[in-house]
Amino acid sequence: MKTKLSVNLNKIALIRNARDDGNPSPVEFGEIALKAGAAGLTVHPRPDQRHIRATDVAPLSDLVKLYPHAEYNIEGNPFHNLMDHVLEVRPDQATFVPDSEGQKTSDHGFDLDRDGERLLPLIKAAKEAGVRVSLFMDPIPENMAKAKALGADRVELYTEGYAKAYGTDEEEGILATYAAAAQAAHEAGLGVNAGHDLNLDNLESLLLACRYIDEVSIGHALTAEALRYGMGETVRRYVEIIERVAVKLA
Repeated sequence: MKTKLSVNLNKIALIRNARDDGNPSPVEFGEIALKAGAAGLTVHPRPDQRHIRATDVAPLSDLVKLYPHAEYNIEGNPFHNLMDHVLEVRPDQATFVPDSEGQKTSDHGFDLDRDGERLLPLIKAAKEAGVRVSLFMDPIPENMAKAKALGADRVELYTEGYAKAYGTDEEEGILATYAAAAQAAHEAGLGVNAGHDLNLDNLESLLLACRYIDEVSIGHALTAEALRYGMGETVRRYVEIIERVAVKLA
C-alpha cells in the first residue's frame, strides 16, 4: 500500500491572520499542494479561529472537489464546533481530536473509557452523513479495538512521542510501540492515519516500521520546510519519501 499525504493548512492561515489582506491564501497554497501531488488537505477550525477560520472551510472543500484524487479532512473536537462543519460540508473524513478550547496544539489522544459513550452518537451522526470518522489516539495497542467498537473507521496515531525520540537511543523502542498500535488497529479492522511533528527527516522511519499507515497529516513542519524549499517542492519531497517506502515494503 502507499500512504497518502494530507497537507494541513493551519499554519498558512495563521500567517494570513497576522494581516488583513488575505495573504497568504490557504486556498492558493492548498492548490499548490494538490498540484504537487498531495492526496488531500486538512484543516482544524478551532472555536477561537486563531488559524483556519469558519469562512475557510467551504472554499477549501470546493477546491478539493476540483481534484478527483483528493480528500478533504476536517479535524477538531466533536464536543465543541467540529460537528457543525462536518454536517454542513460533509468532508471525506472527520478526525475527532480531544483538544480543550485554549489548547496550544493537540497533545494527547482520546480516553475512550471516559469519552466513549459521548462519542458514540457523534460518530454515528458523521457516518450517517457519509463522512469517514478517525479518532485521534495515543499508540496504545489495546485501545484500538475499543475505537472500532465505537464505530470509528480509522484511528490517527498521535506521533509526537516518536518525533521526540527520533535520532535518540529511545527511537527503536518507541517505534516498536507505534508498530504494535498500527498492527492492532489493522487487526481490529481500522484504517490507520498518523500525525503530529512529522517532517522530511523522520517520516520514512515511521512508515517503514508501521506498515499499515493509510495517511499522514502534516502541517507545522511542512509549512516551515516550505519556507526553505517552496510549497510545491516540499510536497514533492514528501511524495518521493512515500513512494520510496512503498517500493521497499512491496
